[in-house]
Amino acid sequence: MARKGDRSPKVIQGDKKHAWSLGTLHVGFLTWLRDRNYAEATIHQRRRHLNDLIVWAEERSITRPTELTRHMLERYQRHLATRPSARTNKPASYRQQFLQLCSVRAWFRYLLRQQQILHNPAAELELPKLGSPLPRHILTASQADDVLRQTDLLSPLGLRDRAILETFYSTGIRRAELVHLHVYDVDVERGVLAIRQGKGRKDRMVPIGRRALAWLEKYRQESRPRLLVRDTETALFLTRFGTAFSVSSMSTLVSRYVASAELGVTGSCHLFRHALATSMLDHDADTRFIQAMLGHASLSTTQIYTRVSVAKLKEVHDRTHPS
Repeated sequence: MARKGDRSPKVIQGDKKHAWSLGTLHVGFLTWLRDRNYAEATIHQRRRHLNDLIVWAEERSITRPTELTRHMLERYQRHLATRPSARTNKPASYRQQFLQLCSVRAWFRYLLRQQQILHNPAAELELPKLGSPLPRHILTASQADDVLRQTDLLSPLGLRDRAILETFYSTGIRRAELVHLHVYDVDVERGVLAIRQGKGRKDRMVPIGRRALAWLEKYRQESRPRLLVRDTETALFLTRFGTAFSVSSMSTLVSRYVASAELGVTGSCHLFRHALATSMLDHDADTRFIQAMLGHASLSTTQIYTRVSVAKLKEVHDRTHPS
């Protein structure tokens, strides 16, 4: 019988024997995250990662969290490191393993807090060490312009796409932040965009350049009304069906233009984020301003761009090296 004040998850099934099952406690954890206003992307990721653990456990006749000992979790960790992906036929990257194990550790911290387990077997799991890899590709200014010129400005969709690419390049915002922009988030007079509920559910204002703003206004005046199906739709950028983009469809759109520019570069929306950051550094912007622009929680995240911004270093090298 539950004690007064016990906040354990509600039993989904009628049979009480399911109250302590992995599946039921998994559902309770996701509800707990949602009640505490975690981002839906985080909840979706935790659900996917924990489903993977639960399937692995049930294949071994493990149905309760108390049966998942540290030894079993270490076996699962080895499974993650060696199992080929169905999509790539290669084992998960260190980053993918790290994220999945972070979800597992978060779940077991929750179970301990809810008194569903007496000790936390995941507390001492050693997570993979993550390096700080450089971005694979950095667009130069001329390369970015080559991508922008791939749009067909005589069609409503081409005009929309030019406004999308210009917005990415001028602001460096994330793809999820762009697809969630509303028409009222553009402040033409001040030349800024309002990013609402960005990563970490943080709001911020970012400047947008005059050129990008001009294309954005041209799209809003000429193209968006032709794409609009419902007057109640407030999303800034609309698909051919008059609906807001998904993050995956936005990636597909941008990667198509990158490929058509034939630059020998692969990538999508983040290419413009990298291009903005390195360009600002090359022109002597303080990393703290770039941090605010990109919405990084930590300055150390922004400082990765100091390792790829070599314009000033090259200038000094040319001036001082005898060769």
